[in-house]
Amino acid sequence: MRTHVILRDDLVEEVDRRVGKRRRSEFINAAVGERLKLLRLIEAAESVGGSLKDVDIPGWETEESTLAWVRNMRVSPDRWG
Repeated sequence: MRTHVILRDDLVEEVDRRVGKRRRSEFINAAVGERLKLLRLIEAAESVGGSLKDVDIPGWETEESTLAWVRNMRVSPDRWG
């Protein structure tokens, strides 16, 4: 689909310098796609935020113990389960 957008001159010049004028649309398409993916991820995280606050999970009694549990899982992911 074609659309009309207005970009700052410095942005267009840098895009052209990095990828070339003929790949400008491809680059902008990818940049918009990445930004939308990030926004969807943020929305998903916000929608589940706090959903486990009333669930009794061993090791998650305090904020400090939860952080320690997460750090341990990052070091030893085979310990899940």
